[in-house]
Amino acid sequence: MHRFFASGACVVFAHVAGPALAELTQWDTLINPEAQDYKDPFLDLSYEAIDDLVTIVRSTASLEDPGLSDADRATATQKLNEARARLAAEGHDADWLISQRWVVAERRKAAATATNPEISGAQVTLGGFAIPAPPAEDGTPIVYLVPERGMCSHVPPPNPNQMIRAKLNVDWSPSKLHQPVKLSGRLLSEETNESFHIVDGIVPMRSSFVMDVVEVETMPVFSSNVPDANAWATKLAEKARAAGQSTSEQEQK
Repeated sequence: MHRFFASGACVVFAHVAGPALAELTQWDTLINPEAQDYKDPFLDLSYEAIDDLVTIVRSTASLEDPGLSDADRATATQKLNEARARLAAEGHDADWLISQRWVVAERRKAAATATNPEISGAQVTLGGFAIPAPPAEDGTPIVYLVPERGMCSHVPPPNPNQMIRAKLNVDWSPSKLHQPVKLSGRLLSEETNESFHIVDGIVPMRSSFVMDVVEVETMPVFSSNVPDANAWATKLAEKARAAGQSTSEQEQK
């Protein structure tokens, strides 16, 4: 592995024979723990229950249309009543659940973007996978650091509070997409939002953190010790692979 670091105006390259001495900051410490503490009543609902809620919202909106034909009004009313009956039979209060959708949406957004105030401004070392990005307006090289390989290309980006927009104040740039690396520098809570091309298309990159990088350590093989908060990405990839396999088997038949 190799280490690059900046000291004043001088940039130095050093070959490191042993492991880095800096203690890695864990990704889960970047998240504001208070923002994670909320009740999401939709998590325990089945797909069928969610579909019934959507039916109720859409049918209610249709019935408010004064130009709706009698036949369509009868169909919408029937769908509405059937969906309400199914939810009631499962013990769900449809009106209360619908009233909570925007409340939960705001809490989910806060959970995904809120940062730990105790870590903002600290000097940290984070291990992850570097994604090359367009340079800053002043020409400073930029990378995004994510906790899992494949994020932002084969699977969606992580939550903003699990992605770092890093300014490279060192003579280094990633040699490939998702290069394993450790970045050291000052971490600040600052929301950024930009979109650029990665692999197959334009990807929105929303980050809750920026880092002024003063040291880079490249790694041939690296595990970032990602917390369970990012398990959704792995599950999404598994579902995609399973869906692809199922489609392939159907085509063969």
